[in-house]
Amino acid sequence: MLIRIITALIFLAASSVSMADLTIEINKGKDDPVPIAIVPFGWQSGLTVAEDIASIVESDLHRSGQFSPLSRSDMLGRPRNATEVYYRDWKSLGVDYVVVGTLSQEVTGTVTANYELLDVNTQRVILTGKESVSIDKPRYLAHTVSDKIYEKLTNIRGAFRTQLLYVSAVREGGNRTRFRLLKSDIDGANESVLFDSREPIMAPTWSPDGQKIAYVSFETTRPAIYIQDLRTNARTQLTSFKGLNGAPAFSPDGAKMAMVLSKDGSPDIYVMDLASGDLQRVTNHFAIDTEPAWMPDGKSIVFTSDRGGKPQIYKVNVSSGSVERVTFEGDYNARARVLADGLGLVMVHRENGNYHIAVLDLKRNRVEILTTTNLDESPSVAPNASMLLYATQYDGKGVLAAVSIDGGVKYRLPSRFGDVREPAWSPFLQ
Repeated sequence: MLIRIITALIFLAASSVSMADLTIEINKGKDDPVPIAIVPFGWQSGLTVAEDIASIVESDLHRSGQFSPLSRSDMLGRPRNATEVYYRDWKSLGVDYVVVGTLSQEVTGTVTANYELLDVNTQRVILTGKESVSIDKPRYLAHTVSDKIYEKLTNIRGAFRTQLLYVSAVREGGNRTRFRLLKSDIDGANESVLFDSREPIMAPTWSPDGQKIAYVSFETTRPAIYIQDLRTNARTQLTSFKGLNGAPAFSPDGAKMAMVLSKDGSPDIYVMDLASGDLQRVTNHFAIDTEPAWMPDGKSIVFTSDRGGKPQIYKVNVSSGSVERVTFEGDYNARARVLADGLGLVMVHRENGNYHIAVLDLKRNRVEILTTTNLDESPSVAPNASMLLYATQYDGKGVLAAVSIDGGVKYRLPSRFGDVREPAWSPFLQ
C-alpha cells in the first residue's frame, strides 16, 4: 500500500506541464456582495508606477467574493480625495463605499499611497491610510491597501499580501521531466522558481515566520526532506533515512518539525528538534500514519492513519503518545489542515466515490462539504481562515482552486500552460 501511495503521488506530480503562470477565474461569489467603487488613484506629475494600484485593489476585493466593484466606465467622476467626492452621485449608482487616493514619489526611492475609504450612506470618511514601499514593489503596495480596506469592512485581517507555493513539471522530451517548486502572490503574479529538478518535488510547506520553506525532493533518487531559506536561497538536507522521508510540517513556534519516516518499519509520525537534530517517534503502529499537521498549541498533532481499516483523521499527544480518533463520518478522511483557532479542520473527504474538500467543526463534530468537483486534494488554509486553497481537475487538467470556509465564494487559479499541484498558503508576511 505504501508503494502505491508513493507511486500515485509521483504520477500526479509528473504531469506534462510548463511554467504555471496562474490566472484568476471567479466562478462563485456571495449572493449579496457589498457594492464598492475603487476610483483610479491620482498621481503627481512625472511619477511612473509599473502597475495600476487601484485596479489591483479592485481585483483583490472582487476575488474575495465579499465585494462587487463598480466598473470604471460607470463612474460619474474621478475624485482624488474626500473633499472632491459628491456622495449623491455614488448613491445614485448604488455604491455603499468609495475608495479614493493619490500616489507620490519620495526622494528615498519609495512610492506612497494616501487613500481614504468613504461610507456613502453616512457621508463620512471611515478609514484614512498612508502606505509606502519601494517603487519597484507596486503590487505589494496595492495588496497592503486591500488588506486595510478588507479588515475595516469585514473585521477580518486581510491576507492579500500572503503568497503561495505550488509544484509544476515540464516534459522535456522522451521520459524526461523537469519539476519546479514555484512561489507567487496569491493572485498568481510575481511568480518565481525556488527550486527545479529532474526528480519529483512534493509536500511544500511554510515556516511560521514565512522566511523558510520545507519540501520533499527525490534528487538523491529517494525521498528526503529539505529546508530552504527564502532570504538566501540556501538549502539544507534535513533527512536521509532509508525508506520514506515525507510530509514535513513546522511546529507553531518553528522550533520543531513533524514528518513521516519509515526507517523503523511502517510509516510513523516523528518530531525533530531543528536546533539539535534530536528525533522523537510519536506514533508506533503497524498501519500507515502520515500527513501530520500541528494543533495551534503545539502539544498535539493530527494525522491520517488507516489503522481502523480505512484512512481517517487521528490526534496524538506529542508528549504522551496517546492517540484518539477525530473523524467518524464517511469512509475516507485525509490530509487534515487545522484552522488557526484550533476549533476546526479542513480535509479531503470522500462521498459517493468522489473526493471533496470538507470542514469539520471539532466542537459540534459536524462535517460540511465545501466543494462540488470530484477529485479535490491538498487543502491549504489562508492565515485568516477565510479561504482555503486546494488542487483539483478542470477541463481535463490540474488547477488550483479556492473556496471560502463557508463555501459561499469560489474561484479557480488555472495555469495557462498546464497542470499545477501541491498548493501551500503562506502565513501572514511582513
